[in-house]
Amino acid sequence: MPESQQLPPCPECASEYTYEQGALLVCPMCGYEWAAGASNAVEHGADVSDARVVHDAVGNVLADGDTVTVVKDLKVKGAGGGTVKVGTKVTGIRLITDGVGDHDIDAKVPGFGQMQLKSSVVKKA
Repeated sequence: MPESQQLPPCPECASEYTYEQGALLVCPMCGYEWAAGASNAVEHGADVSDARVVHDAVGNVLADGDTVTVVKDLKVKGAGGGTVKVGTKVTGIRLITDGVGDHDIDAKVPGFGQMQLKSSVVKKA
């Protein structure tokens, strides 16, 4: 590969073995993923910490508006109580950074209403 087309090293571990996967650059050494345009910003000293990548339970990258399926029963605490069953389909998710604990998805769950979920308990549909 010519020098001008060489991919940038990983911003997390500095590995030179990065590769492209769709619109993202991926590091096979540490698993870090980032937007291809963000690598140029890193080189020029810009802050790109807002480019957080959220993965589901099996490693797929999640984005706002995705549809996900719950992969394990979730006991719901609060006024209504109950359990969100495995296989419940949740549409139109929204990724959040200010969730309670490590909850990083805000969504309207059928039968329960608006609630926050952890990305580790959902799978991209």
